[in-house]
Amino acid sequence: MTETVDTVVVGGGAMGSAAARELARRGIEVILLERFFPGHTRGASHGASRNFNLSYAEPVYLDMLAAALPAWRELEAETGTALLDQVGVVNHGHNPAFDAVAEMLPTFGFDARFLDLAEAGRRWPGIRFDQRVLYTPQAGRLNADAAVAALQKSARTHGARVRHGSRATRITVLGEDRVRIEVVRQGPDGERIADPEIIEARRAVVTLGAWTTRLLGDALALPTLTVTQEQPAHFAEREPGLIWPGFNHTPAPGDERYGYWHTPVYGMQTPGQGIKAGWHGVGPLIDPDRRTYRSEPGQLENLRRYARDWLPGADAESLTEISCTYTTTADSNFVIDRIGPVAVGAGFSGHGFKFTPVVGTYLADLVQDREAPSLFALDARR
Repeated sequence: MTETVDTVVVGGGAMGSAAARELARRGIEVILLERFFPGHTRGASHGASRNFNLSYAEPVYLDMLAAALPAWRELEAETGTALLDQVGVVNHGHNPAFDAVAEMLPTFGFDARFLDLAEAGRRWPGIRFDQRVLYTPQAGRLNADAAVAALQKSARTHGARVRHGSRATRITVLGEDRVRIEVVRQGPDGERIADPEIIEARRAVVTLGAWTTRLLGDALALPTLTVTQEQPAHFAEREPGLIWPGFNHTPAPGDERYGYWHTPVYGMQTPGQGIKAGWHGVGPLIDPDRRTYRSEPGQLENLRRYARDWLPGADAESLTEISCTYTTTADSNFVIDRIGPVAVGAGFSGHGFKFTPVVGTYLADLVQDREAPSLFALDARR
């Protein structure tokens, strides 16, 4: 038997949940299919902390940030869930973009100020600051787990059907306004629990993160999406009660002090879990269905060294490893576009979570034959 619906969203992480919510709010009949069950740690949308970092100089992203801040607050008010804590973010080190960022942010309604090293150290003694410090007080920290749950709660409230344990195994384009999705129902351990089902829809929105190319590779041309297992850690706090902003730390090229670094470092306090810190986008290439969930030993040891050198408020000897996936494009810009009946949201490259409600809006626009920003075009040449 074939089920019909206007729109199917395939992938119920942050972006897919936001798209389903926005479609339902617009009165569009929508089913959200999610392979795993609530609270899983298999993809990129789990965990209790993401930086809501404002430090962009690209107008497209700044427009998105200006829309994202009130959108997060609206979702909080609707669902009664605390999601965004504006603890601020400090960007420090050798980043040639600092001046452009500081110049651009006020034109989009955000504050940005440079602090001297002594003042920054007095305010946030858990961090040793380096070279230049750019502080954005309206930035902060998002709770990813709570955000996904709130988005799905809202989607249901507005009429979306949310189906966990539903794995899309094939997508077939039947025409400009018709697409078929084959779905297998599975249990918590991945075992098949029913015969395959068929859903036909006018539109499909695919937001599968690390699994995007696997599902869509035969249906349409995609830019290269590189999937890595990223391996940050939570370090125990030496002095509970210290105030922590989020932070991003950029090394100076050629300076031997940074010789052991893999990339710039990002981090934040995760209440109840410690101080999160990690390298950005240098984890091992992986098959998302065959992950080890274990850190690469050399990268982990160097991350501990970073904590010793730069995070006096964190205990480098007491840590809990974390594992998540990045799905990255060659230019680190997102893919948000549509060909025929299939819209795609992918390649969020480790910096997309803060934009989630706006990405949901763009994907809903694509379903309704509007365009997303051209920066995110679905162009295989990227």
